Formats: sequence, C-alpha cells, structure tokens
Amino acid sequence: MSQEGYDKLVAELRQLESVELPQVRDAISEARDKGDLSENFEYHAAKREQSRLLGRIRFMQRVLANARVVDMSALGSDTVQLLCRVEITNLGNASAAGHAVGEGRRMAYTITSPHEANLREGKISIKSPIAQALLNKKVGDEVTVRVPAGTLRLRIESIERQG
Repeated sequence: MSQEGYDKLVAELRQLESVELPQVRDAISEARDKGDLSENFEYHAAKREQSRLLGRIRFMQRVLANARVVDMSALGSDTVQLLCRVEITNLGNASAAGHAVGEGRRMAYTITSPHEANLREGKISIKSPIAQALLNKKVGDEVTVRVPAGTLRLRIESIERQG
C-alpha cells in the first residue's frame, strides 16, 4: 500500500482508539447508572456501538500488521503497476443490443491496494478486473476485460507514477 494510505489507516485507528471508544465507554457507564438494564435502550445501543468499534479496531490492526508500504523508487515506470495513474480510452464494448457503449471515452484511474480503493477519487483496487487486465502493460497496448456490464476494450494512453 502507499505511504499515504498507511498513514490514513494509522490516523483512523488512533481516532477510534483514543476518541470514539472512550466516548462509547462513557455512554455505557452513563446508561448503566440509569438503572434497569433489561429495558435500557441507550445501554443496548451503546453496547452495540462498542462491539462495532472493537470489530473495526481489530480489523484495522490486522490490516496494518500485514501491510507493506511500497517503495516507489523500486517500481518501473514503463508498465502499469501498483500505485500508478493510468489514462485509458474505451475502444467500445458490446451491450446486450450489440451497440458500442461509451466508445472513445477517456478515463483515468490510480491502481491501489484494496484498502485504499475509492472510485469517487479515481482509485481502483489492484484486484479489480480492469486493474488485473492493465497490469504489466505498456502505453499503446490494448486489453480486453470482462466486467459485469460485458466486455470492454481499452487502450492505455499514459502511465504516470504516483508519489
């Protein structure tokens, strides 16, 4: 994963452990002080939130324990790799009616670890079908990739190393 992605996960974990979890513990303590726990909605809601937070914290700790920050200087720049921005042109895909859909449309994606993927930010997981098809290809190469909507034909227009 990128250093930026690693740092974001560390910051989120710190936020959960030092701010959100203590707030939930305070809410549980406050709700417990109100008496009968069997019908105490605030208590049960706070316990559910505590369980959710603890699960998220454990998940993030496992991700960070197994994460490797990629040394950008060790990556080549002439082929599509993890943490590079790729500009592609859709050469067309076959819709159910046999018409080309989105032909000529240009798109740009940064290929990231699954934990950093965010389509709104133009970041796709290295495990996605499109990223898998693009890996190790060069500028000018054309690839065919199966996606849920059908089959896409893409041409790589540029490759830019991020970071």
